[in-house]
Amino acid sequence: QVQLVESGGGLVQAGGSLRLSCAASRRTFSSWAMGWFRQVPGKERDFVAAISFSDSNTYYADSVKGRFTVSRDNAKNTVYLQMNSLKPEDTAVYYCAATTLSGIIRDYDVDYWGQGTQVTVSS
Repeated sequence: QVQLVESGGGLVQAGGSLRLSCAASRRTFSSWAMGWFRQVPGKERDFVAAISFSDSNTYYADSVKGRFTVSRDNAKNTVYLQMNSLKPEDTAVYYCAATTLSGIIRDYDVDYWGQGTQVTVSS
């Protein structure tokens, strides 16, 4: 069992930045690929970004490329999502995910989810 706890969400103006963090409970954190998804009411949970076990490969949805950066600190069992140049359409609940798969993942590829953190971008 892996418990994931997100933090760092909030309200920000368009053009601003936020950094999300996701702390994992397991010492085997480095053996999991980690990802971020987001969801707005009435829509499916969409892939945002992912990072491989070793931190050597990162993957992004086209909508966030060049603006978001995913990283991880295996010593701290934590994965981050740095979000810059935020747009109102980035408003969503953001979820941290742990998976055994690498690359651009689907929600059904995820083994564990965090509880989600709200990000609201005002225009």
